Amino acid sequence: MFISDRDKLFCSKLDDAVELCLTRQKPYFFSFMSERKQIVAKNYLKSVCFDNYAFFGGYENSERKVLGLFFDEPSEDYFPVSPIAFKFRKCDKLSHRDFLGALMSLGIEREAVGDILIEDGRCVTFVKSELKDYITSQIFKIGNVGISFDTYNSVNLPCGRGLEEQSYIVSSLRLDNVVAAITGLSREKTKTLILSGCVGVNFVPEQNVSRIIKIDTTLTIRGRGKFILNDISGKTKKGRIKISVLHYR
Repeated sequence: MFISDRDKLFCSKLDDAVELCLTRQKPYFFSFMSERKQIVAKNYLKSVCFDNYAFFGGYENSERKVLGLFFDEPSEDYFPVSPIAFKFRKCDKLSHRDFLGALMSLGIEREAVGDILIEDGRCVTFVKSELKDYITSQIFKIGNVGISFDTYNSVNLPCGRGLEEQSYIVSSLRLDNVVAAITGLSREKTKTLILSGCVGVNFVPEQNVSRIIKIDTTLTIRGRGKFILNDISGKTKKGRIKISVLHYR
């Protein structure tokens, strides 16, 4: 796995945190992590034979999660993660960017905010518990839209980001072919994009343009978003491959 200088610094912090957890015999919690950072953390903790940890983002199948290191049995009950439920008029269209921007305008760092789940008229976001009261006392509008706060219901969460299925025809399942199909870029521009480290395979930067992409592989393309190779549905009469890709909106 590719390890950047930033990853090395993060692993050094992980090492210090493990030592603190064991020495003080108390849980140690990091901020919310991206899916890629979670993979880096898992690989490092495995390499130092520390398996008394857990990830939790506030609900099942969350994308952004907090890492907790434990001296005893890991438990979600200890995680400093709190939900905030917003209400607004269904006719007012608010986006993930609108809510994130409102939180950032309060001086809150991105690492303090987990997933933001939105559908018509409501939004649930997960934040570090220490910030919940501050946020609810400061936000009265998102953009020009008035909001209020609702009772959190863990059973009936907003659907969050939608998935759009798109179909493509490619000559092979090489990374450059699949990325070119998704982005609409030429092969040459796609190659430049990949070699510059702007494409990730399962959240790890990949610069091998000829790597073969398999079903359920996650592709992250800087400036374009996150995609999953969902299905390979056969071939055309000319032998080209039909693929289905899910795009996170």
